[in-house]
Amino acid sequence: MQEKITLEFSDGRTLPVERGTTLLEVSRQLAKDYATPIVAVRVENDIKDLSSVLEKNCSIDFLDLTTDAGSKVYQRSLSFVLIAAVRELFPDGEVIVEHSISKGLYCEVNKSAPLSAEEVSAIEKRMRLIVEQDRPIERKVVSTATAIQLFEASGNEEKVRLLRQLKRQKVSIYYCGELYDYFYGTMVPSTGYLTTFGLHFYAPGLVLMFPEKEQPGVLPDFVERPKLAKVFREAERWGKILECPYVATLNNKIKSGDFSDIIRVAEALHEKKVAQLADFITQHACDVRLVMIAGPSSSGKTTFAQRLNVQLRVNALRPVPISLDDYFVDRRYTPRDEFGKPDFESIEAIDLSLFNDHLTRLLNGEKVQIPSYNFVTGQQEYNGKSIQVDKTQPLLIEGIHGLNERLTSAVARDNKIKIYISPLTQLSIDPHNRISTTDARLIRRIVRDSQFRSHDALKTLQIWPSVRRGEERNIFPFQEEVDVMFNSALIYELGVLKKYAEPLLEKVGVTQPEYVEAKRLLDFLEYFHSIDDMDVPPNSILKEFIGMSCFYR
Repeated sequence: MQEKITLEFSDGRTLPVERGTTLLEVSRQLAKDYATPIVAVRVENDIKDLSSVLEKNCSIDFLDLTTDAGSKVYQRSLSFVLIAAVRELFPDGEVIVEHSISKGLYCEVNKSAPLSAEEVSAIEKRMRLIVEQDRPIERKVVSTATAIQLFEASGNEEKVRLLRQLKRQKVSIYYCGELYDYFYGTMVPSTGYLTTFGLHFYAPGLVLMFPEKEQPGVLPDFVERPKLAKVFREAERWGKILECPYVATLNNKIKSGDFSDIIRVAEALHEKKVAQLADFITQHACDVRLVMIAGPSSSGKTTFAQRLNVQLRVNALRPVPISLDDYFVDRRYTPRDEFGKPDFESIEAIDLSLFNDHLTRLLNGEKVQIPSYNFVTGQQEYNGKSIQVDKTQPLLIEGIHGLNERLTSAVARDNKIKIYISPLTQLSIDPHNRISTTDARLIRRIVRDSQFRSHDALKTLQIWPSVRRGEERNIFPFQEEVDVMFNSALIYELGVLKKYAEPLLEKVGVTQPEYVEAKRLLDFLEYFHSIDDMDVPPNSILKEFIGMSCFYR
């Protein structure tokens, strides 16, 4: 008789199974208990695919499409099916997974002729055939040397360079029929799991659409994001200027000592863009009274505002900054979120009436007493601070709600310039593994919270889901209403942040639920060589996170 082991779930349930049972077999037993298909599993706080074999008592939780990790597995697996479909239809074609846009993934197909709408339809049709055939997706653990030989044979030079730099003895290769690939993360057991998806032709590439975890059975509509798409195209151009499209290329430059030049050029690109924005504002100075700056967490808004202030002064304008933090309502009036906790990121947490009254009076030339918010007592205080501006002095307002018309409803839209800032990464791990903008921001925030807010990585990881919910409600819906977008990503930044972030992430205990995310980020940072931060200029946006910024002494 086969020996039994016990599986323990986080909700207290236990399940005896035979030793040697696969997680796939167990998932099929329990499928009826989950609203959507189970696509992966958390075993002792480690994400595993369903082909894994159970050998001992352990704690587990299955991951379906309503979880962050499960949603990522689904997206990653769909990308693999897209690659397979393109390979079958266009043997000379190569899929490049670029970036997220409109709740999907923008990809390009490099082949002899430009991609057409008819070809995108053919690719989607082939993907649906692959899904219908329910082809197995198998994971094989091989030595890194063997993986290098595989990719050398198929001419995949970028993966060869990456694998040669990894300090791992073994890696996982995923197979779907004769197609094999290396991916940063786990896959579904077979293509039959991937029934909900769509392709949208978006010249010169396509957008792979997939369901969101909030509505896992529904494919979201594709919504045009021309301004965001333009910034991503600019990021791609910057990557070509810096000659660092992929991590392995950057690592080679670090190893050879060429990274100082990359830092200088990357920072010069930022400075040039800030100067161009200042020129744009100056050209409209007769009408512009408010300059609104907003973006998601850890975008570098504060440093950007300071640098823009300097460039506006170069153009003979004298902007006056106003902090939204000083206009928080008294804490007893702070709205609550869906969990009953104070929601400081809600626009209702701002005293909108007072703020708009002050804006109106300032723009009429009056002197106004400005409050200061006491974060200890949770109340506004007046400490004698007053400001007055003339018609040549725009007000510079930086904050999460800067794009929302409700924040400044007393001022006509024609009298505002709205700027959206976010680090839209132009670097990828390799052609099939992109670097998420969200991951880049999270690593920035982990470092900054430790440096300046006395938060450890665990605390930052715990509050991050709430931060993300606030961004989805308060920032992203207003992206396309802006006048200008600024990409605050620096192609070299993860090499600098690595030495700060790794020790913090390593302190997250294995028993903590956040350990899974900490381990994922540590695995991600392993791809990067460390960069000494001596050459990072004092006015760099990166200094907002690592310290020693010239703006905060």
